[in-house]
Amino acid sequence: MKLFLDTADIEEIRTVARWGVLDGVTTNPTLYAKVGGSYESILTEICHITSGPVSAEVVAEDVEGMLKEGRAFAKLAPNIVVKVPMSETGLEAISRFADEGIKTNCTLIFSANQGLLAAKAGASLLSPFVGRLDDINQDGMDVIRELVSIVELHGIETEVLAASIRGPRDVTDAALAGAHVATLPFKVIQQMVRHPLTDKGIVQFQKDWAAARAAASGASA
Repeated sequence: MKLFLDTADIEEIRTVARWGVLDGVTTNPTLYAKVGGSYESILTEICHITSGPVSAEVVAEDVEGMLKEGRAFAKLAPNIVVKVPMSETGLEAISRFADEGIKTNCTLIFSANQGLLAAKAGASLLSPFVGRLDDINQDGMDVIRELVSIVELHGIETEVLAASIRGPRDVTDAALAGAHVATLPFKVIQQMVRHPLTDKGIVQFQKDWAAARAAASGASA
């Protein structure tokens, strides 16, 4: 399963890229609002850090507006993926982008049927929002499992991306459910790295090493 970072923070992206585990980046207007500046310049810089897919979301609500924004994003770098919300106009825009060879990420998916429609329209990525479904007492991972089964059963050329990830367990569950991609906040990927027993083990190793060095130094004195 590929791991994307869900952020517009350049330093977070650089950090995870250095770890060698970054497969791509997803952004949206909310994430961009946290960092400010020029959205285009941020996207361009992200595309220089990673060669993986970088999702840039349109904000227009009409088809022509979506196409105008998406085409401009696509010109920034070859790895830009235009992020389009699930809707009737969104499906039309996705279909037209597909005809133009522009990759898309259909976002705000909350059912397998929505994902199926987006895949039929030509979306490159399908993004069910796991955490938001869990918030309303529905099992978000059910949608991941259903969509993965549909895509694989019918040989549809698209990938299921688990979005709205809230914690490390969600990442494990998404991987077990067969998600092709999961996009994570920086804090979640940090939590995946850490474990209290790992921290305890490192401290113990350092303590034992220091004791052994001290004993060796005393014996040679």
